Amino acid sequence: MSGPSFHYVGATQLHDALSHGARRGAAYLAGGTDFLQLWKTGLATPEIVIDISRLPLAEISHAGNALNLGALARLSDVSAHGDVKVHHPLVAQAVLASASGQLRNQATIGGNLLQRTRCPYFRGEHLACNKRAPGSGCGARDGENRQAALFGTGSGCVATHASDLAVALVALDAEIIVAGATGERRLALRDLYPLPGATTAPDSTLADGDVITTINIRDATRFAARSTYLKIRDRASFEFAVVSVAAALQVEGGIITAARLAAGGIAPLPWRLHGSEAALVGCAAGEAAFVAAGERAIEGARPLEKNAFKIPLLRNAVIRALQTIGGPL
Repeated sequence: MSGPSFHYVGATQLHDALSHGARRGAAYLAGGTDFLQLWKTGLATPEIVIDISRLPLAEISHAGNALNLGALARLSDVSAHGDVKVHHPLVAQAVLASASGQLRNQATIGGNLLQRTRCPYFRGEHLACNKRAPGSGCGARDGENRQAALFGTGSGCVATHASDLAVALVALDAEIIVAGATGERRLALRDLYPLPGATTAPDSTLADGDVITTINIRDATRFAARSTYLKIRDRASFEFAVVSVAAALQVEGGIITAARLAAGGIAPLPWRLHGSEAALVGCAAGEAAFVAAGERAIEGARPLEKNAFKIPLLRNAVIRALQTIGGPL
């Protein structure tokens, strides 16, 4: 038995991809590691599939203190790149934690940032989910919510964002370049991810037909000596985060002069821990500052019935990550 028909376009130029991508029912295909799963289960029903895997958007370059990642660069190529490992180890660590080796060989950077939630209510086509069917409700609020978010939720959605890489990049204030029908624009990666509404939960702020072309990280090499990505998951092999922490410090004379902290598995988007950062800057690098940062990380958490255990888990993960990078070099 055959599935629904679709029109395939093999794009070799960006302008060609954009012209097809703006059409109704269009979807882009790059590595396909998430999209093909959604397609097979009926959660994606494209009428036009634009294969963008051949576009010249896979370059990885480092100049000065800036790292530029083409959106079609494979995860495995990014994690193995010499400049990434030396100057941006937080990015390499997050990539290595994000998937199996086979998936990293296929998945792209841009696709990883745009992967859809692993919430079972979204993945189950007959369950209530505003992200899949706006207005249908959020089954996770009163159902199985062990993996649900602590922050940034509303009545409409409590699903968490799935990308490990996005957590590290948000911690490092990464920017993305987006190409679309109206031209090219640049925005902070954190602005790619909107919070859910009462009856809707969009995955991104991209317009139909938009393509991420490049990810830029600037002024982050100062964190190379003291950064880590800590991922807590139900099993050590390929699994999505229950809680994760991207942490980076700059320490001069024993005093923390700059701090970057973001967490995954706790919000609908990579969650920047600004309160924890503020608790660290200007303090001596040591246990007192690290514990204070851990306490600030859990302020404002709104747990559900089955996910309250994430509150002490997040607190302890922040402290542990800081202990890992905050000692003498």
